[in-house]
Amino acid sequence: MVARIKKNDLVRVITGKDKNKEGSVIQVLPKKGKVLVKDVAVITRHVKPRKTGEPGGIRKEESYIRLSKVMPVCTACKKAARVSSKQLESGKRARMCSRCKEIF
Repeated sequence: MVARIKKNDLVRVITGKDKNKEGSVIQVLPKKGKVLVKDVAVITRHVKPRKTGEPGGIRKEESYIRLSKVMPVCTACKKAARVSSKQLESGKRARMCSRCKEIF
């Protein structure tokens, strides 16, 4: 089975407060069904300094969102598209855009 979304993919958020935002995938947790996307679902975290010399304060960082809320963006047609898989001549399986049939 081919993974629908992988690390460093460009994805678009399709539902929620960050709808239509695009970003690259930082981390994927397939067992939990979560994904971490750069500059999407940014939360404010108040951090207390733990070690001497470590600064505390208010930090903005990304939080995990559901894997079902994002769609990969095709590199050829530049649109969010479903992913299908294709068997190559070498025997490997590759991800393919359902709109333009390009492999990405």
